[in-house]
Amino acid sequence: MSATPSICAIVPTYNNGGTIIDVVRRVLAEIEHLIVVVDGSTDATTDLLRAEQSKQPERLTVVMSDTNRGKGVALHLGMDTARRMGFTHAITIDADGQHYPEDIPLLVEAHMAQPDAIILGSRLLKQDNMPAQNTFANRFSNFWFAVQTGLRLPDTQSGFRLYPLDNLHGERWMTARYEAELTLLVFSAWAGVPIVPVNVRVYYPPQNERVSHFRPAYDFARISLLNTLLCLLALVYGLPRRLFHTLTHATRWT
Repeated sequence: MSATPSICAIVPTYNNGGTIIDVVRRVLAEIEHLIVVVDGSTDATTDLLRAEQSKQPERLTVVMSDTNRGKGVALHLGMDTARRMGFTHAITIDADGQHYPEDIPLLVEAHMAQPDAIILGSRLLKQDNMPAQNTFANRFSNFWFAVQTGLRLPDTQSGFRLYPLDNLHGERWMTARYEAELTLLVFSAWAGVPIVPVNVRVYYPPQNERVSHFRPAYDFARISLLNTLLCLLALVYGLPRRLFHTLTHATRWT
């Protein structure tokens, strides 16, 4: 196992019965403890996880939500659980099997060099079988992140990340769904938290095997609204705060 005991993994899941156990076992091959947040699943996900938890209860924690409240809420529950358990850092990884848990050591290695940074798993966005809507959404998100923060990142929508739980900003402003992860990046960038991209692999199954809860029209509208609000907030708060942090830090070392 590659990670130190102060790092756990968090997997939010909603109706991923076909992939969740494979993800759990592969994550636990790389890290000591895993927290799975079941976000109101209605398929076999819960029963499968309970059976798996009975085999290694000291390493697998299952947090249950009775209703489906969204990925942002599930991540927040996972982070709160991790803090209560004494973990200082958390790796988030999706439950659909797109990420390779075997790449966790790459994130941990980058974390060891910059313990206070957010380590961002950066996927290859030009992969042949990447869904077209994913490619567009990533480019759209990357562009607005650069406008809002002055920073350029290759993959602002990746859910494969390593967070410093005590140096994370914007958590209380997280929305319920997918755009919550963008909020964490933007607010943390404004606070001067380093964001370090690390190249990771990604697997896109054939179209008929994909499980996605992304609703293109609805979720794209939510993301667009959030980006509008973040751009306005960047002008009056975010960019001035980032500039102040940069100047203060530079002065400290001169």
